[in-house]
Amino acid sequence: MLGAAAASAQSREGRGAATERRGAPGFPRDFIWGTATSAYQIEGAVNQDGRGPSIWDGFTHRQGTIEDGSNGDVADDHYHRYQDDIGLMQALGTKAYRFSIAWPRIFPEGAGTPNGKGLDFYNRLVDQLLAHGIEPYATLYHWDLPQALQDRFGGWQSRDTAAAFADYAGYVAEHLSDRVKHFFTINECSRLVHLGHGLGIDAPGLKLSQGAQNQVRHHVALGHGLAVQAIRARAPRPVKVGPAENLVVCIPAIATPENVRAAEIATRELNAGYLTVMLEGSYTQAYLTEAGGDAPQFTPDDLRIISSPIDFLGLNIYKPDHYVVAADNPRGFALAPFPASFPHMDPSWLMVGPEAMYWAPRHAARLWNVKSIYVTENGTSGTDAPDADGKIYDVDRIMYLRNYLSQLQRATAEGIPVAGYFLWSLLDNFEWADGLRKRFGLYRVDFDTQHRTPKLSASFYRETIKRNAVA
Repeated sequence: MLGAAAASAQSREGRGAATERRGAPGFPRDFIWGTATSAYQIEGAVNQDGRGPSIWDGFTHRQGTIEDGSNGDVADDHYHRYQDDIGLMQALGTKAYRFSIAWPRIFPEGAGTPNGKGLDFYNRLVDQLLAHGIEPYATLYHWDLPQALQDRFGGWQSRDTAAAFADYAGYVAEHLSDRVKHFFTINECSRLVHLGHGLGIDAPGLKLSQGAQNQVRHHVALGHGLAVQAIRARAPRPVKVGPAENLVVCIPAIATPENVRAAEIATRELNAGYLTVMLEGSYTQAYLTEAGGDAPQFTPDDLRIISSPIDFLGLNIYKPDHYVVAADNPRGFALAPFPASFPHMDPSWLMVGPEAMYWAPRHAARLWNVKSIYVTENGTSGTDAPDADGKIYDVDRIMYLRNYLSQLQRATAEGIPVAGYFLWSLLDNFEWADGLRKRFGLYRVDFDTQHRTPKLSASFYRETIKRNAVA
């Protein structure tokens, strides 16, 4: 039997070991810190080495589609400067990098004969990342659909595009999975459907009926499921796979048990067209009833494919979408309206609600028993103009990140299974319909000279990574 002093010492030692394992008082010791980008937003070289056109190439060259009249033809010229950009990642201390693979670089016609030079670029990128101790996390679709598939099938309006996506995903996994261990299938289905096929703000610039949009969403979900199956079938080594989605974030306006439950119900129903069906294997009855004649057409086999088991869930978290209160109505919840005075960041849409970073993964873990979650995007744009001394004092971004990361630390401290965080973005880049004027990067890019300048937020993120706790 231990004496009191020895028992006390052993207890302290045990607590110390547990603290070391979790990395307290900050994040878990094995927490993954990274940055994120996407191919069309940074690569440039759109006509080089056999790359075919994507729907974004044509869309950005139409008059009036992009706020500042810019396009992604050059963007950050990452295609030629990737080694230098990996050096920027290393300077931050990140150990992971989420990038996307341009489908039209691999299959210029969307299907058929692969382009070896396109694959070679990603081979070089992956090898350089690993040589610098940075783990590659590859996203297979970040909206740059080959134009040939849009012309041939109407893009995601057709099941044929879902099948083509699976073939492409399987090919990439077959050739990169010896070094890439994590694959994200599709980035932000909700945006590519709503903005690209409903409002016409994103490529391909369509304004479809609600029923047609629901069918597009179903085909994207089907493409995800087919890709999961193809990756598992063709990867010669075990890999992990999952989606990256900007789920509708529902926050209890006041954290009473009734409001928390209402926010969970709202999360399930307001994400019913994609995440819920993916994780449950069926559309909710409320979704189908509300859609009525606009409900997507599907088969039982579709649902089986869509719900193919995943290894992790990626969540892009920027803002709260709804504050929720319990209500005595058929839905069991009500959505509180946002007052005009609600604070926002540089983009008017980016409302400041740090608690979204806590509730989004908590809801996903509790609703769907998700065991591994990555925050695959989080960040804000800013004006980021250099001061008189040439430095960029983006304290607004630091404020935003500090508050959101504090809520993420709250989540991991409670055991919510968030395994890593990818800050959006490493670099200022081509920000879709906003063009080059919205700057999300830790590094400012002079788009005339391609010179990269670290912002003050880069120092903040580097210190946070060093401490494994919010700086």
